[in-house]
Amino acid sequence: MIFQALVGASLIVTAAVESGNPVLNRTPGEISVQQKHVIMEPLVRSATECVLRAVNADPRTHSGGDNDLRDIIISVMPSCADRMRAMIDAHDRLYGEGSGEIFFMGPYLDTLPMTVTKAVKDFNR
Repeated sequence: MIFQALVGASLIVTAAVESGNPVLNRTPGEISVQQKHVIMEPLVRSATECVLRAVNADPRTHSGGDNDLRDIIISVMPSCADRMRAMIDAHDRLYGEGSGEIFFMGPYLDTLPMTVTKAVKDFNR
């Protein structure tokens, strides 16, 4: 359920983000694995930081109640949809059409709740 809600939120922004990076204009086979990582890393970081800021700003996060951070993550995703879309679109350009959604639905969302939980705990120390 969390994945479906996050995907829905990420698709709110339907326009693809155009990149001024000339490397992204090459075909996926012309870009090294290292170059792909260098391009993707700031996009992943930007998307994650957006979620972290939004979760941290949500009063439910620090209320001390039994709020599930996963529910809070889902509720803040629309505010980060443009960054999620940029990450997905870049992944598609670098690794092939459809790979961005697979990355988002798999490795990215698999680690996001743990990343957010750790950041919230570190913030509350």
